[in-house]
Amino acid sequence: MSYASTVEPLRAANLLAGRGLYAWRHFSPDGQAVRASTGMAVAVDGGLPRRAEIDTLIVCAGGNRIDFQAPAVLSRLRLLARQGVRLGGVSGGPVVLARAGVLDGYRCTVHWEHAAAFREEFPRLNLTGTLYEIDRGRLTCAGGIAAIDMMHALIGRDHGPGLAAQVNEWFLQNRIREGGSAQRMDPGDRLGLADPRLARVIAAMEARIEEPLPRDALAALAGLSPRQLERLFSAALGMGPGRYYQNLRLERARSLLRQTALTVAEIAVACGFVSPAHFSRAYRALFGVAPRDTRGRG
Repeated sequence: MSYASTVEPLRAANLLAGRGLYAWRHFSPDGQAVRASTGMAVAVDGGLPRRAEIDTLIVCAGGNRIDFQAPAVLSRLRLLARQGVRLGGVSGGPVVLARAGVLDGYRCTVHWEHAAAFREEFPRLNLTGTLYEIDRGRLTCAGGIAAIDMMHALIGRDHGPGLAAQVNEWFLQNRIREGGSAQRMDPGDRLGLADPRLARVIAAMEARIEEPLPRDALAALAGLSPRQLERLFSAALGMGPGRYYQNLRLERARSLLRQTALTVAEIAVACGFVSPAHFSRAYRALFGVAPRDTRGRG
């Protein structure tokens, strides 16, 4: 989806304009065809290009990028950056750009699934968590259909808002999302919660994983007593706020185990646990396996 949402708007722009506004080619690290997670193979035109061949290079990467450390690819990206090529990353692509060191000093974003691992690996980068970011010569996008929104912005800059709007209508989009829009739905909509107080507390929980908020602070956010908040959570979600909060932190920990090389102790701290032993016990109780077993299976 990320790949198609990036390329198809360019094809549509050419078609609707009646002339070749854009031309593109496909490259892979080894010059061989790339097989997507769906099993679809994408033919390529060769290995990574040099400056004379392109003015923009967009890295489209899906899945878990923890294993991507190809020195030749990262070196080529740095070379292209020094030569003034505009660089973009879609879905997991920003992770590759960050490892190459070409996002330093730029706003960037990445798919929410990779965001926690991204922040742990690149704490100094300005990760915004938006749909897409266009900052001078760097384009980053969370992926999925958000790539259509980013390409709309690019087409609008290149050839005017009229053509960009035609491309959106071509793909049956009746609303153009700004780059600064949130990636995820509000917790109330996502979880089907009728009580806005509950959604407000869960949003605060999701924002404070490393340093969990105490129960009294959560209750104050809802304008309730701790006992009333307990009843509200139990009625809507079948568990109290303490257990729900811990489960959120354990889900984050599982993501970090799969996507980073952080130690179990480091992940325990990053997810707000007082000790690795406490973290391991809670993790096994929820998922039925030890943290190290999750990493091995990843």
